[in-house]
Amino acid sequence: MSLSDFSSLDIHSSPRIMGLDAGERRIGVAVSDSLGWTAQGVEVIDRRMSDWLKRLDELVREYDVRSIVVGLPRNMNGTLGPRGEACKQLAKQLEQRYSLPVHLWDERLSTIAAERTLIDADISRKKRKKVIDQMAASWILQGYLDAQRGLES
Repeated sequence: MSLSDFSSLDIHSSPRIMGLDAGERRIGVAVSDSLGWTAQGVEVIDRRMSDWLKRLDELVREYDVRSIVVGLPRNMNGTLGPRGEACKQLAKQLEQRYSLPVHLWDERLSTIAAERTLIDADISRKKRKKVIDQMAASWILQGYLDAQRGLES
């Protein structure tokens, strides 16, 4: 394959896995690379907008998503609270909407880890607030991808 063969490749043409960090007000979105090795943050969707699901529809189509991973917030003792139950309902809704497999992934400490990374990188509080959900979605998806690779080897 020559260099010119790569120039015609569409980076969105291969099926990908989407990761979601779902909060009450915002949903962080990440997608895998085409090989399923790395997660990249895509954007944050404001759930208070009436058409937020339409934006998610667009991203599912744009990235040719083949499955979705929804972060499942558990309490430190492993139990589910109200947010965890809401995420389970969202996963069910997405599975019906897209007819795709939707996996729940334990997201304990993902937002804290993402915030720690941003603080260590000396990102201002204002800028952190804009990207924290997107970064948490990347952490969730990366954890899932790493676990899948571990199962396959």
